[in-house]
Amino acid sequence: MKAIQTDQYGGEEQLKMVEVAQPKAGKGQIVVRVLATSFNPIDVKRTSGNMKQVFPLQFPFVPGGDFSGVVDSVGEGVQQFKVGEEVYGYTPAGGAYAEYLAIDADKVAAKPKTLSHVDAAAVAMVAQTALQMLERGGVQKGQTVLIQGAGGAVGGIAVQAAHRRGAKVIATATGPSMQRVKDYGADEVIDYKAERFENRAKNVDVVLDTVGGDVQQRSFGVLKRGGVLVAITQPPSEEEAAKHQVKASMLLTEVNGEGLKKLAQIVDAGEIKPFVGKTFPLSEVAKGWEAARSGQVDGKIVFKVGTEASRSAGAE
Repeated sequence: MKAIQTDQYGGEEQLKMVEVAQPKAGKGQIVVRVLATSFNPIDVKRTSGNMKQVFPLQFPFVPGGDFSGVVDSVGEGVQQFKVGEEVYGYTPAGGAYAEYLAIDADKVAAKPKTLSHVDAAAVAMVAQTALQMLERGGVQKGQTVLIQGAGGAVGGIAVQAAHRRGAKVIATATGPSMQRVKDYGADEVIDYKAERFENRAKNVDVVLDTVGGDVQQRSFGVLKRGGVLVAITQPPSEEEAAKHQVKASMLLTEVNGEGLKKLAQIVDAGEIKPFVGKTFPLSEVAKGWEAARSGQVDGKIVFKVGTEASRSAGAE
């Protein structure tokens, strides 16, 4: 089978398409014929070597986490899936940039019926991250929530989910994503390139931070006493949290089959939807990574692997 592989730490120039052996389903596993996969920033961080102290890679390594496809074979002890079923999921160990993927059956769920494989490959990780951020923050009806980086994949889902909960949503974005974020249900959209968010966001109950750095540091000042900051890019300062008398934590997303089942129900109910900015064939993963790094694409980048993915996403 074809797969995108790297033999050493480095950038997208190290990614090569190669022929490798097709995996077999072990006990408790299924093999998925992958029809679409997508870009996540963690892929770059891991393959660059920046995270090798925490997540060392064994080479050759096939990147890729999110996927959508069809069950190709079922291993011993697996009863919840049958060959031919459409499924989606996320593999934290990598391996999704390939035509076939072996994965534990409890890390997979039936694909949302209302999504194409391209859209389904864009939603598993980011949507569960957004929903878990809301849970960690305790977002409730009537609260005011500031979502930093609302134009991004996680932030966009967070805006939709917070709006559905009845919260007042203040969002930061810029450029073409501003109207899209407003359409998602944001009550106020602040162009972070044109003005400082502190000038308009004050005494908020919850900050959902997908940006980090200086933005995270400044976010403490807009929280009311007893407020909550939830981050996903870097651990927030305990000193700043104590100084402002707020709670702050970093979320590490948990992705599993049960969470994916609930997510599929939410998606099929029309409560949230992913935004795919651009698609590439699997052979052009390096080009997709370059586009993501340079900020050329507004929305999620998805790689089409199989012909069915191309047909189901013909309008994109």
